[in-house]
Amino acid sequence: MTIYMDRHDVSEAVTAEIVAQIHQDDLKIQHKYGCRGLTYWFDEVRKTAFCLVEAPDKNAIIEMHDHAHGEVPHQIIEVDAAIVESFLGRIEDPEKARNTELNIINDPAFRTIMIISQEMLSIQKSNSELKDNLDKQIISAIKSFDGNIVRQDKNDFLVSFKSVTKAVLCALNITEYFNSQELTKKNGAVSLKIALNCGIPVTEKKSIFQDTIQLAERMKNISNAKIVVSAEVKELYKSENQNTFFDNETVLALARSDENFITHLMEFIEKEAKNPYLKVEDFYTNLGLSKSKMYRKMILLTGKSPNSFLLEYRLKQSLSLLQNQNCSISEVAFDSGFNSPSYFTKCFRKKYGAMPTEYLNFLQS
Repeated sequence: MTIYMDRHDVSEAVTAEIVAQIHQDDLKIQHKYGCRGLTYWFDEVRKTAFCLVEAPDKNAIIEMHDHAHGEVPHQIIEVDAAIVESFLGRIEDPEKARNTELNIINDPAFRTIMIISQEMLSIQKSNSELKDNLDKQIISAIKSFDGNIVRQDKNDFLVSFKSVTKAVLCALNITEYFNSQELTKKNGAVSLKIALNCGIPVTEKKSIFQDTIQLAERMKNISNAKIVVSAEVKELYKSENQNTFFDNETVLALARSDENFITHLMEFIEKEAKNPYLKVEDFYTNLGLSKSKMYRKMILLTGKSPNSFLLEYRLKQSLSLLQNQNCSISEVAFDSGFNSPSYFTKCFRKKYGAMPTEYLNFLQS
């Protein structure tokens, strides 16, 4: 059978006790629908409840809920149990709740999501060693601040935190270590960018925390600041820390209007980046801004003109393609949006100090 997570948006009158009773009502009749309720989460503040259910299909869950108590889910998505555990820390009832008759669980599924992105800016063994050391420090910091690593690949970490304060402090700790390393200062050997956003696991999207992760992924593409946080992360941090936040060059807190601009910008670029004939005029036409306003907004948020930002995005895409090592240099060039392999090679060498073939050899060494 398949494991699903569903979301219930409940009224202000609903309490943790009521949700616990609703869950018990499900368990009493679940066998009639071939379902098995694994656990649930309830957020008293946001009035949302999430159920984790093993079931033959989504309809079985809807029918079970409807029969048991009439609280039909607002949304149901298919999930992987291991991924759920990575994000939320459990896939069954917590130990402390098991010995109570009603099994009350007042545990929010709301999480702060951190994306940590690193990139070697020049291909040298010493830089690779620096990045390996940075990886170790990042893992140590995440553990120290009670984060859960959901995914780690060659350049990025995806991390979940229950506490927004610990997430921000973890980001600052990692950045402080990064700034202390001499090799990071020399020729910009390795770059670091951390993005923080927060949200709930089930929305209108198909995957768990998809909305939250997608914005964080897009946020990491902007700004010269090493840490970029969403408006909600800033608001929650301030509410937990006597209305204070950080005002320095390391941390950029976005306004909600900035988030909307980034969303529209990245949706456009992700769709059109492979088009080698993309022009600056296409940016402000599609985003509904004047040329001057578009340019000012790009400089303010990214520190780059539209053309420079697009080139940077394409080069980052080319790195990902090269790391897969399944494409030829020509295929990488065209798939990244360059109009010729020679121009791609020229831009790549200027950015990373090596030919694409040298980078491939470096990866394989």
